[in-house]
Amino acid sequence: MPSAHLLPTAEDTRAWGQALGRALRAGDLVVLTGGLGAGKTTLTQGIGEGLGVRGPITSPTFVIARVHPSLVGGPPLVHVDAYRLGGLDELDALDLDESLEDCVTVVEWGHGLAEGLADDYVEITLAGETERRVVLEGHGRRWVGVEAALSD
Repeated sequence: MPSAHLLPTAEDTRAWGQALGRALRAGDLVVLTGGLGAGKTTLTQGIGEGLGVRGPITSPTFVIARVHPSLVGGPPLVHVDAYRLGGLDELDALDLDESLEDCVTVVEWGHGLAEGLADDYVEITLAGETERRVVLEGHGRRWVGVEAALSD
């Protein structure tokens, strides 16, 4: 069952991302969905802070993917922006499956493209430009307890 959260400010979105980042581990795939300005990159910044990776985390729109190494001995963050990708072939060309087991992978604009990268993944849908409504839906056994923990 998806869990929903209201995040009134960008700072709330970043803080919620930090909590999620602390719960993530190597091999996790996060698919972010939402319109322009919905907070996907802000959420990813929080995830990066929770993971303890090197920043700054900015939208990878023009470079498509960035790797942020861990500063604390945890997994690196692979941050992907699929907005400019033309389909599954271009996503496959990034060879994300080569690093998936060792990294936390966050794919902005990934709905309909990135779900096939892993059996277990979480999709987070963001809506709203000021007060954000965030819906987290876990897919696979990995996400059963994590969803509940983030609902607190």
